[in-house]
Amino acid sequence: MKAIILAGGSGTRLYPTTAVVNKHLLPIYNKPMIYYPLSLVMLLGIKDVLFVVNKEDLESFEKLFKDGSQLGMNISYEIQEKPNGLAEGLIIGEDFIKNDNVFYLLGDNVFFGHDLPKILKEAKEDIEKNGGAYVFGYYVKDPERFGVIEFDENNNVISIEEKPKNPKSNYAAVGMYFYDKNAVSYAKSTKP
Repeated sequence: MKAIILAGGSGTRLYPTTAVVNKHLLPIYNKPMIYYPLSLVMLLGIKDVLFVVNKEDLESFEKLFKDGSQLGMNISYEIQEKPNGLAEGLIIGEDFIKNDNVFYLLGDNVFFGHDLPKILKEAKEDIEKNGGAYVFGYYVKDPERFGVIEFDENNNVISIEEKPKNPKSNYAAVGMYFYDKNAVSYAKSTKP
């Protein structure tokens, strides 16, 4: 399994701080924010990581992580010219993913929760054994502010709609996913 971390956003809501520092590199407690999702990748023993970044901040990421060898990882980078949705990150990572399963995360989120490491390990093992996908969500009272997950009668995810006026559930997608080796082909058929 490989990991892709999306870190291309410009952080306009954090302006003027993000005029000089990429939001993913802002310090949260004792380390840059990007280390929090990266720590989950490390926890799962995933060694091959792709950061999808914007052109303006590529040098900062390369300066911080280099090739990843200091972390016992293989880190590479791809440019996302402009934010065109989550599916585009998978398409950008097509050559990196090749025929592997992928752990896909947003780089500006801090993930935590009861038994999260156990849940992630079980999801990884299930994807490796059975394929498919996992979409992590969280119950919210104001779903119209988030990407909202729609479920079928068997609790399978059938869509995610960004900031809907009429939410189909109260579950917000938190920006953490596991996908099998078919992720890129599904991403290419997805409408933004």
